[in-house]
Amino acid sequence: MDEERSPSDEIPARDAERVRAALERLRACSVCPRACGVDRLKDEEKFCRTGRYARVASAFCHFGEEPPLTGWRGSGTIFFSRCNLACVFCQNFDISQRDAGEILRPQELASVMLRLEALGCHNINWVSPSHVAPQALEALVLARRGGLSVPVVYNSGGYDHVDTLKALEGYVDVYMPDFKYAENAPAEKFSSAPDYADRAREAVREMHRQVGDLVTDENGLAAKGLLVRHLVLPGGLTGTEAVMRFLAEEISPHTYVNVMAQYRPANKAHSYRELARPIRSSEWREAVECARSFGLHRGLD
Repeated sequence: MDEERSPSDEIPARDAERVRAALERLRACSVCPRACGVDRLKDEEKFCRTGRYARVASAFCHFGEEPPLTGWRGSGTIFFSRCNLACVFCQNFDISQRDAGEILRPQELASVMLRLEALGCHNINWVSPSHVAPQALEALVLARRGGLSVPVVYNSGGYDHVDTLKALEGYVDVYMPDFKYAENAPAEKFSSAPDYADRAREAVREMHRQVGDLVTDENGLAAKGLLVRHLVLPGGLTGTEAVMRFLAEEISPHTYVNVMAQYRPANKAHSYRELARPIRSSEWREAVECARSFGLHRGLD
């Protein structure tokens, strides 16, 4: 990394209070909806098995994201290890549910962001940040101090605490949550998140309040706004109709939606009859048509 763009030790005064307040949520942890209550500032761990500092599995220019993020130089993805969900079908379970990666201090994480921008990435893309949002914010402030100028993407599983999201207002440019389930029962069974649907609706509302509908620049790159991912599971387990109705009627009919077709049985999915097969192409097409039937149109081509 260019020494002239090294992050500074000194957090600007205007940001210091925001970072301090965000980190304080780690003390009796309430960073995500689980509100485990352990003191992560003292490296106590519970569901997400993450203490004071974030663990990063990988960071690279990713060309497999949505076109407004990938562009022609890639999205600067930072894959945070571990997760606040436990999806039995997770295709990245080696990252989310095992011990991949290394712990990075704030300056180290800031340096990673600056390196990705120096490589030409169009944005910095935090993948699975819900349990380490305060740490990511702390590093972002240092990276901005060091010259980071590209948009920041918050790419989460949708199980986010509204108060944590509020701490990110003005710092995150693009929110890209999953909306995995419309009902809580399958979320409890397959992701160990019995209140997922309720919390995801709250989170998407807050994200949209902050950044609005997706805005792209003259090159079609995401500058600000909301994108929502919805992974189609076999047999309609995700409640696609209710998800799309919510997005169209309670968020915006101009919401950018990626209806994803890549489900395949992974991790522990073969142990669940409902999840033990890939989706059919007809199931994906029906999900896309469902989205269109509610007037959603962006991201569906």
